[in-house]
Amino acid sequence: MTEPRTPEVLFVCIHNAGRSQMAAALTQSLGGGRVRVRSAGSAPGERVHPVVVEAMREIGVDLAHELPKMLTPDAVRAADVVVTMGCGDACPVFPGKRYLDWRVPDPKGLALADVRPIRDEIRARVVALLRELPCRG
Repeated sequence: MTEPRTPEVLFVCIHNAGRSQMAAALTQSLGGGRVRVRSAGSAPGERVHPVVVEAMREIGVDLAHELPKMLTPDAVRAADVVVTMGCGDACPVFPGKRYLDWRVPDPKGLALADVRPIRDEIRARVVALLRELPCRG
């Protein structure tokens, strides 16, 4: 009997500087190595929003050294699940991929107190996603 392969999740938002970075880091942290995780943006920013870094630091997740990455067709092709968070039509669609659209507010320009509920909503969605993925281990 062959072992199931490790599922791969790709989180995508426009700038890859907030929502998708939080989602990827939370999936990595909570997934315990049972899931491969990537994040990308259709128009990547220069850095992860400092308020997002701070909000994640509060829960023990370090994004200080992460950089926004460009969304590529290869990244989408490699993923089993593609979670979009506001990138609209910029996300390429490939047959056989599972697509989820998480309508989560953009943390750009918000105060830390306003980013915390966004972080917590993303965390709850990640927990639910991890429960339904066919993870090894």
